Amino acid sequence: MLVQFFRGVQELVFPPVCVYCPAFTNGRDYFCDSCIGALTADTHLTCPRCSSNVGIACIVETGCPRCRGDRFRFEQVIRLGPYEGLLQEVILTMKGRNGESLAECMGILWARHAETRLRELGVDMVVPVALHLRRTWQRGFNQCRALAEGIAGRLQIPLVANWLKRSRATPDQTSLTAAERRTNMRGVFRAHPLKAAAGKSILLIDDVLTTGSTASDAARALREAGATRVCVAVLAHR
Repeated sequence: MLVQFFRGVQELVFPPVCVYCPAFTNGRDYFCDSCIGALTADTHLTCPRCSSNVGIACIVETGCPRCRGDRFRFEQVIRLGPYEGLLQEVILTMKGRNGESLAECMGILWARHAETRLRELGVDMVVPVALHLRRTWQRGFNQCRALAEGIAGRLQIPLVANWLKRSRATPDQTSLTAAERRTNMRGVFRAHPLKAAAGKSILLIDDVLTTGSTASDAARALREAGATRVCVAVLAHR
C-alpha cells in the first residue's frame, strides 16, 4: 500500500507527524489525536436511509422528511460526519492534485472508527463511485477509490475498483437544485456484469452525499449488473 510504504520510510528518519497538521501522532495512527477527535466527532442523530441530520423525535422507519419522497436504489447510508469543520477541509484537500495518500489515510481512519457498523452490513464487496476518465486524468486519481482501498484493507473485504464506470461527464453538482441533480445524474453509471458479483451485497464508497442522486444511480447500475443489495458509506453528508 503506497501510504504505508511512505509512512515507514518517514518514521525511519522523522518522528511520526499527522498527515494533515504539524502535530505528532502516537505512532499507530496517521492523524494526531486532535484531528482524529475533530474528524470523527459526529454528535447528530441521523436518518439511516439518507444520513441527514434528524431531531430526536423524528420517525425515520421510512426515511426522514428530507428523503421520504425519494426513491433510492440503495438500502441505507452510513456517514462519518456532517460536511463541516475539519472534515469538510480534509475532503476538499484530498480532492487536490496530491490528495491520494490523504484520502487513503481517511479511509483507514473511517473504517477503524466505524468498523462495527460497517461489518454489521454484511457486505461481500467494496466498490468506489467512479469518476469520469477526464476528471480522473485531470486530478491524477479517484479519491473514492483511495478511500475504498483504505476501507477494504481494514475490513478484509474484496475491493472491485473497476466494476463501475461513468459513461459521460456531468456538470458540477454543487450549483444545482435537488431536481437538477437528479436529472444530471440519471443514467450516468454503467457496471460490467460479473459472475463473481451475482447475488452479492455491495458497499458503495463516496466522499460526499447531498441528495443521494449520484449514489442512487450508481446503485442502480450495480444492481442491474447482478448485485442484489447496495449499502452506501460516505465521508460526509452535506
